[in-house]
Amino acid sequence: MEDAAIRDGFEHLRPGSDYDTLYDAAVCRAGADWLIGINATRLFSVLYGVTLNVGRVMSPTLALLVQREADIEAFASRPFYVPEITCGGFTASGEKLPDKAVAEKIRMESDGQAASVLSVEKQAKTVQPPRLYDLTTLQRECNRIYGYTAQQTLDYVQSLYEKKLATYPRTDSQYLTEDMQATAVSLVLWLRDNMPFGKGCAGEPDIGRVTDGGKVTDHHAIIPTAEIARTDLSGLPSGERDILTLIAARLLSATAQAHRFEAVTAVLDCRGHSFTAKGKTVLQTGWKEVERLHRMGLKQSKTEEKESEDAALPPLQEGQTFEKVSAGVREGKTSPPKHYTEDSLLAAMETAGTGDMPEDAERKGLGTPATRAAILEKLVSAGFVERRKKQLIPTEKGRNLILVLPDNIKSPVLTAEWESMLKQVERGELAADTFMGQIADMSRALVKEHHAPEERFSGLFPDAKRNGREAVGTCPRCGTSVYEGKKGFFCDNRDCSFALWKDNKFFSGKKKTITKPVAAALLKEGRVSMSGLYSGKTGKTYDAVVLLDDTDGKYVNFRLEFPAKKGRGK
Repeated sequence: MEDAAIRDGFEHLRPGSDYDTLYDAAVCRAGADWLIGINATRLFSVLYGVTLNVGRVMSPTLALLVQREADIEAFASRPFYVPEITCGGFTASGEKLPDKAVAEKIRMESDGQAASVLSVEKQAKTVQPPRLYDLTTLQRECNRIYGYTAQQTLDYVQSLYEKKLATYPRTDSQYLTEDMQATAVSLVLWLRDNMPFGKGCAGEPDIGRVTDGGKVTDHHAIIPTAEIARTDLSGLPSGERDILTLIAARLLSATAQAHRFEAVTAVLDCRGHSFTAKGKTVLQTGWKEVERLHRMGLKQSKTEEKESEDAALPPLQEGQTFEKVSAGVREGKTSPPKHYTEDSLLAAMETAGTGDMPEDAERKGLGTPATRAAILEKLVSAGFVERRKKQLIPTEKGRNLILVLPDNIKSPVLTAEWESMLKQVERGELAADTFMGQIADMSRALVKEHHAPEERFSGLFPDAKRNGREAVGTCPRCGTSVYEGKKGFFCDNRDCSFALWKDNKFFSGKKKTITKPVAAALLKEGRVSMSGLYSGKTGKTYDAVVLLDDTDGKYVNFRLEFPAKKGRGK
């Protein structure tokens, strides 16, 4: 933050009490996330014997990835065929057809024949400049252009903020406040004169387009600060330099003139078959010239973006005829949905569940600009998602977690309900204690409802262990698994009291303890051969077989058996 902004803030301080309910809402959000997360994580980890991290934002985000993979796997690609004619230096396309024979028939009937223009429609169109960056749109753009992860982008722009070169990064606003107009104008004019892509600007900067105090909540959009004029950008690390120039280019684009063009749609007839050609003629490049010049400065390897704009059509008039057109058939296949990248997933998180949320919800979608990067990193580090170049792919563990979770945990609906109540807390219409009481009730209901693993999911986690430890054996009383604890080996069934204590009196009297191999043998065979057992009467040691004698279902007893020695004679 610049010194002038800090001074201005201190000169217009507001009473802290004005923000008490805002504070209450923030504490409730953090507390509720923690309470649901810690209970659900422990619950499902214990149920399925493997660490399963569960969270109000993390789990629905993982569900988006799992659903996308399911859609891709279920997609059945189908071929299609498009008859085309080429005439006068342009190509016109017919209807997309599923039958190749029909497309070939149209081709044969059209090839070498005359085509006439049935109609020419011209429409003036305007593409307004993009908005300024909030954190999410900046992260998406950096992933698309540079391949940076959301966390990398946040780290870079945070460093720029600390160097006073960029404004506060963790914002969800794409606008500036009215009191920033004069500063913004001088900054834009400096960027125009000093940045290589600044020459793409024409006309007066339209600062009013990016100014709307009503759409600024905690922090305004991300822009460079005036310090950029006093800094040698070549001395910055490459990642920070990339992002600072991107933010600067966006400020110029957002305040530049609109992009205007004329879209032309021509319909042609050839032997009774209809073909359509589309083109465009640029009337005013506007803000797109800034972006073009900025992209020219990027290394080719850093961006995979391709222009997909229609080329200009030659002048066409209704009734115009083209003799002996060339006809062909373009073949293709329908494509499945694309794998999520951080760019597309951040966009999905931003809009997920918004239809279920109230219009005045403080936050919409999944997470906040400040937390989404950490959520993605946690999904990767927990083993639920893996990165394959730019793609985010759910692992088998991630897919299985979504299978076992209840719907309210893995859908954005819970977020929608919470945001509605949190807005009430912020306005002072709902007590924070009331909200947290409902969250506690929800946690209790979750644990009560899911008291045992579902049998149909029993094989989903083949490497499952109890708290990171393998089952030692099966309880002889109830058939439930037995696990090792600090002081013994205990049945996992809470209603069963079976236990093998390591310091059992029977074994301690023989100067032995029940080790894991001993417990495993007793549980499996009901007996275990042991050597070196101490006799208190003789002071000597001996070998024997220890038998598990669980006779009354209340206490675990042991007894000894001495096998006959070989070779003992008369």
